[in-house]
Amino acid sequence: MHKTGLAAATIGAAMACGAAQEQRTCFPSKFGPNDQIGNANYLTPEKTLQAVKTITRGKAYRLGIETNKDTPAFPPRIFLVTIVQPGQTAGSSLGPTKTTYNDDIIMGWVGIGSQLDGLGHIDVDNICYNCNKAQDFAQAGGLTKLGIEKFPTFATRGILLDMAGYFNTDIVKEGTAFNRAEIEGAMWRYGLKGIEQSDVMLFYTG
Repeated sequence: MHKTGLAAATIGAAMACGAAQEQRTCFPSKFGPNDQIGNANYLTPEKTLQAVKTITRGKAYRLGIETNKDTPAFPPRIFLVTIVQPGQTAGSSLGPTKTTYNDDIIMGWVGIGSQLDGLGHIDVDNICYNCNKAQDFAQAGGLTKLGIEKFPTFATRGILLDMAGYFNTDIVKEGTAFNRAEIEGAMWRYGLKGIEQSDVMLFYTG
């Protein structure tokens, strides 16, 4: 499949917060005061059926990446794995079957590698999506609002943009921002039109 073609996709959603002069103001969701999923409201069963009709090949693509100590991570995040043999000290085995096994202990941050973030992940001056104040729902044991568990299960059309090709490089340089100008520039270069509200944009970086 061409890098600018259609692909199965996952979605990431953006917050809607802002500032007016020195006084910050929030922007209520167009989906109502109780909305916690933003533009994921557009991901309907009808859009899933529409996406299925665009499939011409049965090839699957892996969208995830391996997570280990070398996976690039936003500081101060770390990810360490320790392999242990519980109850098997000094090379011993377990029980009459002499069972032995390896297990894994992970010490690290969840936000490393492939992931989907809920709308409570980012805020501006402690005001999050749909005018929610961080102090009202951000608890040490988990968010009581705007968590990723609020997002629906979905399948929709994915638009894959070859950003490495757009920047004429094998691998896009670390820290390169894809803002509106870059995204629209890549779309124009590859002749992509007809982007819909329910589509998911993926970026190929090499």
